[in-house]
Amino acid sequence: MVRLITNADDFGLTGGVNRAIEELNQTGLLTSATLMARALATDNACAVALRTPSLGVGCHVVLVDGEPVLRTEKLPTLVDQKTGRFTPTLGKFLGRLVSGRIKSSEIEAEAAAQMELLRMRGLKLTHVDTHKHTHMFRGVLEPLLRAAKAQGVVAIRNPFEPAWSAASTQGAPFVRRIQVALMRRLLPGFLKRVKAAGLKTTDGALGVLATGTLDAVTVRTLMDALEKNAPADSTWELVTHPGYFDGDLAQAQTRLLTSREVERVALLTLKEFPQFRLIHFGLL
Repeated sequence: MVRLITNADDFGLTGGVNRAIEELNQTGLLTSATLMARALATDNACAVALRTPSLGVGCHVVLVDGEPVLRTEKLPTLVDQKTGRFTPTLGKFLGRLVSGRIKSSEIEAEAAAQMELLRMRGLKLTHVDTHKHTHMFRGVLEPLLRAAKAQGVVAIRNPFEPAWSAASTQGAPFVRRIQVALMRRLLPGFLKRVKAAGLKTTDGALGVLATGTLDAVTVRTLMDALEKNAPADSTWELVTHPGYFDGDLAQAQTRLLTSREVERVALLTLKEFPQFRLIHFGLL
């Protein structure tokens, strides 16, 4: 039987996001979430996680467009010393990363601090992933793997979407479609480094291309594609961003606003696909 992890990113972003995650978990259709260590509703998210044992909770490591856990003076190349925040856009972050202007040791230290903060709140982390999938890139992946091992985290998201899943995703912007296809070239190196580090991962991610456009029709086409293309003994992750569009979300630094309501409703269609075994990363 094909195994499917249904994961919600941005746990802790707002109270409305947290409420959607808890409600979807209660339906049995959402099995996992990744929690931001420093966000507006992190405290509430931790409380939800502690009272919801059926929800596997990982750390959503933020290195772009957010605030660090460590003091800014400890992160001179990773954090803007004037604003006290990370680089605001993925493009600028990658430009600095590729040019060698961000120290690997700072990424490792901050990632470890975010995981440790959640562990100190009483959470047993099932896995780790990154905001905006920055760990696709070796410069983030290697220090992230070291941090995860040091924190006792044994699984990591495989953020690469297979071609058959992308082909089943309608309505995605053309540029993003090209980006997802190009990034797939990094998969062999990713798998090699994860295996060398001794961490577990899935066979791939669905819904990455559909971020911002994941409606009920797309969920159904992705599940149909999963049934047709996935080997029987394989494990996949559906990456989602459900939530309620409220005042806090409207003021949050995110491009995903009204789409979170659409995803929240769309995920209910997963009940139409009982042929998949729903698990979380802790059951890999």
